[in-house]
Amino acid sequence: MSENPMRVCVYPGSFDPFTVGHHDVLEHAVAMFDLVYVSVLNNGMKHPVFSVDERVDMIQRMVDLEGIQKVVVSHFDGLLVEYARSVGASCIIRGLRATMDFEYEFQINALNRHLAPDVDTVYFMASPEHSFLSSSAIREIGVLGGSIQGLVPESIENIIAERLRKS
Repeated sequence: MSENPMRVCVYPGSFDPFTVGHHDVLEHAVAMFDLVYVSVLNNGMKHPVFSVDERVDMIQRMVDLEGIQKVVVSHFDGLLVEYARSVGASCIIRGLRATMDFEYEFQINALNRHLAPDVDTVYFMASPEHSFLSSSAIREIGVLGGSIQGLVPESIENIIAERLRKS
């Protein structure tokens, strides 16, 4: 009887900042896979509030404080499917909030399948209470001095709130 291969996935995103919606998807991925790479995309076309290193550090802090097992926090640039292959991942994890997300993800999935037919994509539907949530909305609320409590993981809420107030 052969041993089951390790099930590895990549959960990519800009995570600017990491939200409770992202956290929800991460919990589902951790339950389904043996190892999850939460990987911050270094996208030169976007102008994030938090640097790549700040986002990696925040997510790592959350993982450590909450004792989340089976997670590696990293960053990458370039093609996602090439990064997935480089870490031995057979799946990419994505979260879906609404129809608008589906149309975008459908297009990206078609391109990824063309580039790497051996790398699948697994989608998790957002919990209804998170379906309205986006990093851009959190940034706007935080910059304008509103409370982001309940919108980002409690373990990193103060870091995110303080940084957004300074923006």
